Amino acid sequence: MFRYIIRRLLISIPLLIVASFLCFGLVNAMGDPLGEWKLQKPRTAAEISAAYDRTGYNKPFFERYVNWAGDFVTGDWGESVVPGNAGKPVKEELITAFGITLRLILIAEIVALVLGMAVGVIGAVRQYSIFDYTATGIAFAMFSMPLFCVALIIKAGGIKFNDWLENIGAGRWLTMAGPPGDGFKGNIGEQIYQYTGAFILPTICLVAIQFALYSRFQRASMLDTLNADYVRTAQAKGVSESRAIFRHAFRNALIPIVTVSSLNIGAQFGGAVITETVFGWSGMGKFLIEAITKIEPYQVLGFMMVTAVFIIVFNLIADIMYAVLDPRIRLD
Repeated sequence: MFRYIIRRLLISIPLLIVASFLCFGLVNAMGDPLGEWKLQKPRTAAEISAAYDRTGYNKPFFERYVNWAGDFVTGDWGESVVPGNAGKPVKEELITAFGITLRLILIAEIVALVLGMAVGVIGAVRQYSIFDYTATGIAFAMFSMPLFCVALIIKAGGIKFNDWLENIGAGRWLTMAGPPGDGFKGNIGEQIYQYTGAFILPTICLVAIQFALYSRFQRASMLDTLNADYVRTAQAKGVSESRAIFRHAFRNALIPIVTVSSLNIGAQFGGAVITETVFGWSGMGKFLIEAITKIEPYQVLGFMMVTAVFIIVFNLIADIMYAVLDPRIRLD
């Protein structure tokens, strides 16, 4: 196992190099970050030359890539380049945005995984029951609606709930603009009240979408496993239904859900763009949108590289989990 992990880590290095080069090429295709600045008012040749010297955009593509990659590895992720916003370190802004996103998606993914696996297992064991049909209908309803529709419906419901609370004299609880930038105030009880009010709506939104995905994969995988020969043999030998389900079937049925969830969680660390935008969170999603709008190349590059690293890391975690769940899988 240890040798496998080391081997995968070594393989990840060229993967990251290729990913960094592709990301740099795509960001370079966004256009000239100084283009709009040059058109805002007449600029002298000296001003333009100085701006390009400062950003390094007067150098060839490969030279700029090598300089950026070398700085990135050493912890220098560059600075914003657009005049008026120039000089802000990308790393500090990105880490702040990542911390906000992490708090949001961590709880949502845990709840969605637990709920999706539970519903998927029950749906498979009680196939074609009322519960199975209801869970299937809810899952397909979530799949059929774009995420922004789900988010807007949940937000509208939250506003109505706040109005109801206000009518009964309880005050508005649910927050529609994300957590405050300077943190929650008051005693522990007040902070918990504010915290839940800020987190509950975007969390419900993310759980609803991810639950639909996980429950369908878990149900399909569980059905395949329940019909496997070794499960039927165990049942024929007199093993109880619960033991056959959880000891023999459930463990192997987790392998597909591990694959899906690892890829999904890795990507989610890049930011729940739509959810954060609808609910006013200043996380990775907002960071990316603002960076693209302003054509800030190093901010977009930082975002893409952080996302790539997490996807590779969670792929490695998934491979290790395969061996834990199924001893027949050898990783040596």
